[in-house]
Amino acid sequence: MSLWREALGLPQKKMKVAKRNYHAANTGRLFADFMASSRSPDSELRPDLVLMRNRSRELARNDVYVKRFLSLLKTNVVGDKGMTLQVKARNINGSLDSIGNQIIEEAFYQFSLKGNCTADGRLSWVDIQKYVIEATARDGEAFLQIVRNRAFIHGIAFHPVEPDQIDEQKNEKLRNGREVRMGIEVDEFQRPVAYWVKKRHPGDSEFSSVSINSSNRIDAKNMIHVYDPIRAGQTRGEPWMAPAISQLKMLNAHREAELVASRMAASKMGFFTSDNGEDMPADDYDNSVPIIDAEPGTFHQLPNGVDFKPFDPSHPATAFSDFQKGIIRGIASGLGVSYAALSNDLEGTSYSSIRQGALEERDSYKMMQQFLMDHFVIPAFNTWLMHVMEFGLIPLPASRFNKFSSAASFRPRGWQWVDPQKEINAAVTAMHNGVMSMQDVAGQYGRDVEETFSQWQRDKEMADTFGLDLAFFPFGGNEASKGMEVSDDNDADDEDEPAPRRQEVVVNIKQEQPQKKRSVKLVRDDKGVVVGVEANEE
Repeated sequence: MSLWREALGLPQKKMKVAKRNYHAANTGRLFADFMASSRSPDSELRPDLVLMRNRSRELARNDVYVKRFLSLLKTNVVGDKGMTLQVKARNINGSLDSIGNQIIEEAFYQFSLKGNCTADGRLSWVDIQKYVIEATARDGEAFLQIVRNRAFIHGIAFHPVEPDQIDEQKNEKLRNGREVRMGIEVDEFQRPVAYWVKKRHPGDSEFSSVSINSSNRIDAKNMIHVYDPIRAGQTRGEPWMAPAISQLKMLNAHREAELVASRMAASKMGFFTSDNGEDMPADDYDNSVPIIDAEPGTFHQLPNGVDFKPFDPSHPATAFSDFQKGIIRGIASGLGVSYAALSNDLEGTSYSSIRQGALEERDSYKMMQQFLMDHFVIPAFNTWLMHVMEFGLIPLPASRFNKFSSAASFRPRGWQWVDPQKEINAAVTAMHNGVMSMQDVAGQYGRDVEETFSQWQRDKEMADTFGLDLAFFPFGGNEASKGMEVSDDNDADDEDEPAPRRQEVVVNIKQEQPQKKRSVKLVRDDKGVVVGVEANEE
């Protein structure tokens, strides 16, 4: 058709240029440097994993904000007491199996002490939790080998293994159809089957005379691998700080340049010039360059033809603070924490803004707490529980593993509120309206309502022992509530309103017959291992 139009001298029709439906897929001049990859997650991660991990560790050693970020994770995700165990298994009739629950909790407490739960004896259960969350954030993953040996208190312990020892260079297709990806052997469904671990750390060569560092195959059931996969089929973990590493590096360089420039500006240096280029009398020489020493409150008379030109850099710059805040805000967003927490800068904040930021940040920490429980705490506990049951280290048969394993829960730390009085009043109102339970309120503080009730019972018994009367009783038993005045703070200053009415609150306390107390005594052998139980009723 175009040939006929050309022969007849008719104008050619212009071809319509197809436009992309999504602006994100533009390939014009402004998007020429916007490169993207369609490779698999392991193909993208393999060439960069070691370099990213090493840079992340370098920042963890020397960068103040990364140091703060890792400290925030250990403080808010793990806390001072870590995730504590509570077992609430029940019997067939629905009653709590108090004896069995206490046996497991007491045995796990002994295992969690420093020197018992790790093969090297250097960490406690709380220390392991802090190590796992820090290593996962810094290195992208954490490995813990499950070691069984009679020398340990329960015959089992965990041994932390650095990611460098997992042979990243081992990538091959096996004859049985399995694959080894960066040191992890997986089946056809990408499920880990084994881990290829080097005998020693590759960076520890100066402490070893052996030049060959071969890797050994460790079955997957003897290794706990903690990482957060970003994409499906991802075998190894990437450092959580990867999106912020470049900005952290640039910010460090900018801060260093500003500090050097500020030191130069404070020095008040300058240069001497002369019309004839001749040297002038000087106090000292630096590579044949004359130098005059200046003291505060003194003036020097310059020779004829000599002039002084000051060198006065304008530092520190007034925009440095705002520029730095903008960069740190972006870094904080990439790390998943608030700017105020990362920078320790509370300037210009209010109660409402702090509370809103704290609530959002705590939701993020709660997700990390659940991640830590799902990927490490619960698998580690189940491994320990099955081991001590199978080898008879506690007086409970292995056939009851599912009963106690499914009833075990770990309680993470809670947080104090910005304004405790307002939050407590809100919690009381929620309980009165049936929106929250006592367990919900106790859980916000990292506690359990059963422990709260038990503690109050012990406090009242101790007060009775010493002949003391408590000033208040919780849970509706407060005699001081009689004659309570009901007032409204909003009407306190209104003189036309009558005085608040007194409301008489009558509390009927039902005296019940004292119940028999049942005490449980654990019987241990010479090594401190529980071998039996004695129950007594009073």
